[in-house]
Amino acid sequence: MGTNSLFEKIRYSLKNYNMNFSADNFLSNSLQKRQDQNALRKLVVNSTLIDFCSNDYLGFARSNKLLNAIDRELSTINYQLSSIIGATGSRLLAGNSAYAEELEKKIALCHNAEAGLIYNSGYDANVGLFSALGQKGDTIIYDELIHASVHDGIKLSSASAFAFRHNDLLHLEDRLKIAQSVVYVAVESIYSMDGDTALLKEIALLCKKHAANLIVDEAHATGITSNGGKGLVQQLNLENEIFARIHTFGKALGCHGAIVLGSNLLRNFLINFSRSFIYTTALPIKSLVAVNQSYQLLQKSDQLIEQLNENINCFKNKLSKEVKTQLLPSNSPIQCIVVSGNDKVKKLSATLQHACYDVRSILTPTVPKGKERLRICIHHFNTSKQIQGLCDEINRNWS
Repeated sequence: MGTNSLFEKIRYSLKNYNMNFSADNFLSNSLQKRQDQNALRKLVVNSTLIDFCSNDYLGFARSNKLLNAIDRELSTINYQLSSIIGATGSRLLAGNSAYAEELEKKIALCHNAEAGLIYNSGYDANVGLFSALGQKGDTIIYDELIHASVHDGIKLSSASAFAFRHNDLLHLEDRLKIAQSVVYVAVESIYSMDGDTALLKEIALLCKKHAANLIVDEAHATGITSNGGKGLVQQLNLENEIFARIHTFGKALGCHGAIVLGSNLLRNFLINFSRSFIYTTALPIKSLVAVNQSYQLLQKSDQLIEQLNENINCFKNKLSKEVKTQLLPSNSPIQCIVVSGNDKVKKLSATLQHACYDVRSILTPTVPKGKERLRICIHHFNTSKQIQGLCDEINRNWS
């Protein structure tokens, strides 16, 4: 074989080798694996269906009252400020405003906190908080069902991290006994994929006993608790026992963004070290106005919260005994029915959507294998007829 022929053969082999490790090959193989698991995610638009899916628990995202209040406030604030479409930069550059800082103070006061720092989303808040706090040698202990954003923040930190079994106080204390240096414990007040409630009083006592710093994500408690929607921490009078709280604006408040509440010291630390705060364009003034007006509307929403709780109880009562055996314990708007297997739960979800009820399936790997489920969100605006119809469809198709 000549030198040229050998060279061509080697080049051809290398080309095929590189093709096997191409980016497109990786993308295709990853998507095919998801397809084989019947877990491939797709974007869908179901705007014509009856909403049993969104986190808009109080209907604020579709509230004309809130929309009109936003328009009124925009018409009264400084013209130069209200006419800007975007924030034009990060908070540390051109994107800060007196309005943003005053809003942070108002929200902190509402939640009995010393200070707060607004982020662009709950995801950004958790990633920015945990990645900045966790230093080498520190320990972060988290409930095994904590939100993905906390997991991602922990991965970006330098701390050691350990999960404890969901709401298992004995396992949490075992973890606390072996924790080192500065210790943080992360929980959700209401868990996003199960809808149940953290044992906050007991967890706070354990953290105090072991000198650990408790961080509570109040995303799904904000706006729905019986204390005017201020969250579970305040409902239990635990404000002084919590190192940091995360309240999001994109669920019951119907807006966008989030705030980390804590001490002035924590706020100043995050301004200096939280990368998801430092290196992103700030929320525009119109988003801040929406959040401000949403908090004001929340102060007048006791009847909406009461109706929401009536609807939750109505839903639970109308399910058949067979279905109730697979209903996860929850008094929150998040009601989950375990339907084991991606194939089975997707089929039932499709049946409900065909009947005009927007109910989504939660699949493996988002939840553990065998714990696939229908995640049903109840709202204050769901009528008794709609709730009865949904329950009838679930009961009829249960097997």
